[in-house]
Amino acid sequence: MTSTTGPRNAERRRGAFTLIELVLVMTLMVVVMALVAPSLGNFFRGRNLDSETRRFLALCRYARSRAVSDGVPMLLWLDPDRRAYGLTEEYGFGQPDAKPLEYQLEPDVDLQLDQRGFSIGQPTPVLPRTLNVGANALAIRFQPDGFVSESSPQSLWFREKDREQGGRADEGRRQIWITQTLNRVSYEVQTNNAAFVRR
Repeated sequence: MTSTTGPRNAERRRGAFTLIELVLVMTLMVVVMALVAPSLGNFFRGRNLDSETRRFLALCRYARSRAVSDGVPMLLWLDPDRRAYGLTEEYGFGQPDAKPLEYQLEPDVDLQLDQRGFSIGQPTPVLPRTLNVGANALAIRFQPDGFVSESSPQSLWFREKDREQGGRADEGRRQIWITQTLNRVSYEVQTNNAAFVRR
């Protein structure tokens, strides 16, 4: 017959947690999460801005490759009013586009277009009526020769939406500036002001 009060049972009881210890650990975890949650929110906001930029640049590469391979001008349209952008064939080149694409901006990301970058006298691309784009919509035209047309905007910005903090707008919001490449074949993230002095 074995005893239940021997040294082994005493060791087993010492290795277990009491209810008070579990409650204390849970309380500490709640306090730590309350302190970390705001910075985690900022981290994910920044990730949304970066992923939106990467998606736009990937769409630019796809538009150029499709324009060259299909031999049809492609329009990458941007509609800040609807908070959307997408890709379609230029209106008037055969049948309606069988593979149009449309993307909605992330909820905490805004799109701002640069109205200064147009060449005067160049025809503006005509967007299909089926798109239902707003009055402020613009299009980047990728030509079959692999170049971006001169009527396309030179630059645009993706930026974090304003958020209210203590009754005033947050001034520390991030933005990513995207400009045409120097050889006018696509767009890239711009890290300095050289784009405004290059032409």
